[in-house]
Amino acid sequence: MIDKKDLENLKKIVGEGNIYDDKAHLIAYSYDATRERHLPDAVIFPRDEKDVSEILKYCNQQKIVIIPRGAGSGFTGGALPINGGIVLAMEKYMNKILEIDTQNMVAVVQPGVINMDLQKHVEELGLFYPPDPASEDYCTLGGNVSENAGGMRAAKYGLTKDFVMAMRAVLPNGDIIRAGKRTIKDVAGYNISGILIASEGTLAVTTEITLKLVPKPTFKKTYMGIFPSVDNAMNAVFKSLSAGANPVAMEFLDKLVIKSLRQKLNVDLPEDAGAILVGDVDGNVSQEIEFQLEILEKSFKENGATKFRIAKDDEESKEIWFARKNASPSVTIYGNKKLNEDISVPRSRLPDALNAIYAIGEKYDFKIPCFGHAGDGNIHVNVMIDKSQIEEGHKAIREIFELVIEMGGTLSGEHGIGTSKAPFMSIAFSDEEMNLFKTIKKAFDPNNILNPNKMGLM
Repeated sequence: MIDKKDLENLKKIVGEGNIYDDKAHLIAYSYDATRERHLPDAVIFPRDEKDVSEILKYCNQQKIVIIPRGAGSGFTGGALPINGGIVLAMEKYMNKILEIDTQNMVAVVQPGVINMDLQKHVEELGLFYPPDPASEDYCTLGGNVSENAGGMRAAKYGLTKDFVMAMRAVLPNGDIIRAGKRTIKDVAGYNISGILIASEGTLAVTTEITLKLVPKPTFKKTYMGIFPSVDNAMNAVFKSLSAGANPVAMEFLDKLVIKSLRQKLNVDLPEDAGAILVGDVDGNVSQEIEFQLEILEKSFKENGATKFRIAKDDEESKEIWFARKNASPSVTIYGNKKLNEDISVPRSRLPDALNAIYAIGEKYDFKIPCFGHAGDGNIHVNVMIDKSQIEEGHKAIREIFELVIEMGGTLSGEHGIGTSKAPFMSIAFSDEEMNLFKTIKKAFDPNNILNPNKMGLM
């Protein structure tokens, strides 16, 4: 707990009106997308990097816990103040696009910048920032870096880590560091920015990010393939990619999701469809688009697709994408509580993984609709249960994680670990590996003040 003296000392750093311990603020910053609630002891709004440094220096000396927070849109509890402490809220002041360098195609931003705001800004200049998490309209770039956010375009363009060139960050003792350079090549010293990416705010507080941009593609088209079964669709994924297709996105809906979309949202999808793949292709010449679509159509049909559709215009594109973008809310027809996990496996193991997941659902007698980013092997697994089935639901999740790790996959493709997946870290990592993680944590944060008890790091 912090006392009134601490609040007064921190107020001297950030100024009047930038630190609060009233009930309204504590409640507003007590939760994230997991909907769990943990009240902090206070909420503080740093105005700049100097404030962040002074706050961390003081809290490190006083052993006060600090929880960095962007928009609170994470699905694994990474920004939850589970043991109290001070939430360091970055969105109020540190939300500026500092520079767009069109010659070197980089953007320099503060951590509170909204993902979509950057996308729109650079597209006006003929540039493109590809990472597009589902929460892109409100999630912050600092949060994206902390979780290594992905999105639907990851199949072609990659994750947030593939676009971070450099960072400025503040260590728990208040020291300010620079990690990386705005050059294309940099092999001098340890890759500190690589360690900070996906560290979920447990090692340092990001204050500035230099991001790589690419030219905005001239053309884009949307496609959809309808398949009789999951096996057909998943085989089409890796076989079309190995045949030379390079789609921006290749998204997957299984038959349970198709049924829920038809039933809950009246989406016009074939009743007998076993699976659907939707996505975009892009490029700078129309011939490139047609080449991509030809490969996809050929591969899809060779793997059992009963229909291959290409959107004629933006309206048809929106119509096709509506189903994918509303998959998550539609599956609530199968239960009043959703345990949502984002497992990832090598693409060639997708058919095996999905069939094994459905078998686990049958074992426990509940539905597990699946959808997600099939183009990069990242599937959102939705264990749908009633509140009386919580214990069985968590058993099913553990079994799913075990089979995914056995297949060479991972606990999380983009959501991170936080608190939700922390109990399962021992499935994915050996004692030696976990000890190495803890050693890294201690090297950065010896007093364990920065977002403690996350990622299985006690």
